[in-house]
Amino acid sequence: MPADAAIAMRDLDLGWGGRVVLRGVSGVFERGSLTAVVGPNGAGKSTLIQALAGALQPLAGSIRVAPGLESSIGWLPQASRLDRSFPVRVIDLVSLGAWRRVGAWQRLPDAERERAMQCLARVGMAERARNLIGELSGGQLQRALFARLMMQDAAVMLLDEPFAAIDEATSALLMDMVRAWHEAGRTVIAVLHDLDLVRSRFPAAVLLAGRVLAWGPPAQALAEDRLQRARAAVASW
Repeated sequence: MPADAAIAMRDLDLGWGGRVVLRGVSGVFERGSLTAVVGPNGAGKSTLIQALAGALQPLAGSIRVAPGLESSIGWLPQASRLDRSFPVRVIDLVSLGAWRRVGAWQRLPDAERERAMQCLARVGMAERARNLIGELSGGQLQRALFARLMMQDAAVMLLDEPFAAIDEATSALLMDMVRAWHEAGRTVIAVLHDLDLVRSRFPAAVLLAGRVLAWGPPAQALAEDRLQRARAAVASW
């Protein structure tokens, strides 16, 4: 494993129910890198993120996490995966980010509760701390989920469509947070659909379509001929 690697993949096959969604993925996410994962719907983007988070076991090949980072991976799933009918308050949702430090069934210390409130304040949600999550708009919920991710204080951040279906102001605020994490030396990997955003704010991009079609600076990885190949590959399935 390269010394500068946070996560390394080798000949990785991923899938569900016996169907291979991604095949032969090899590559390295370097420590402190900021990488967008892009591709058409069905290309395997979320599948890759779930595997990197440890929520999906490879069908073949391997994922290696650098020593010392195994327990320092934060994962922001798609907001649509959250059951908003469950009666949980915003502050309690955010506090779940502390479970590795506190334990799953332990009372939250006052210091951690204060930390959760600080995280909510950073995303402009402190006044919503006692609201139920079902009372939030899409943008407010995503802010709360980012606050939960901040509570984890992880070295590696995995974001699955973090800016989907939210307002422009929230997108700008959360993108600034992503850039701040990167500038602080964290490794950030984000599934995105907005190619203009990727080109303007991300130094690296991975283009998927059942396999890796390109990996590098967005100007090269997202060249029009490669995007056309990705769309054609997914359309042929």
